[in-house]
Amino acid sequence: MADRLVMPIRFVIEDPVPGVRIALQRGATARAALIPPVSDTPDALTFDFDAAVEGALADGRPRLLGPFVQGPPEARFVYLCVGQAAGQIGSEWNRRMKVPLGGISEELAGALQDGGRLEARIASRGRDGSPACASVPLLAPGWRVHR
Repeated sequence: MADRLVMPIRFVIEDPVPGVRIALQRGATARAALIPPVSDTPDALTFDFDAAVEGALADGRPRLLGPFVQGPPEARFVYLCVGQAAGQIGSEWNRRMKVPLGGISEELAGALQDGGRLEARIASRGRDGSPACASVPLLAPGWRVHR
């Protein structure tokens, strides 16, 4: 793997709750920017962003960096803000989804050297039908290279 690689990443949020805004959080402070989806349909919201890869962790996974990446090196994640947290004044929801990046392997990062983007799908709703929040799992099959 190269010393510094830009890793394009896409999250597809399936079956979004109608009328509830979701935004990608850029930055870790109260002044974080809220990035809208690049595609917004009744069936899915799509968010694209880049993470930087600089070196590797002790277990060989890529060391991810960048303004969208949060958390300690061995447990990186990205926040998706929901309702009020996404700037939707008057929403009854004020929460964030914490999307794990830990499943990104050296092999997946290497597969991007020929182009493409890593993609993961996420359910937008919790078990009770309300917008998902807290740590959310990736839907099967997990991470894949999308060309």
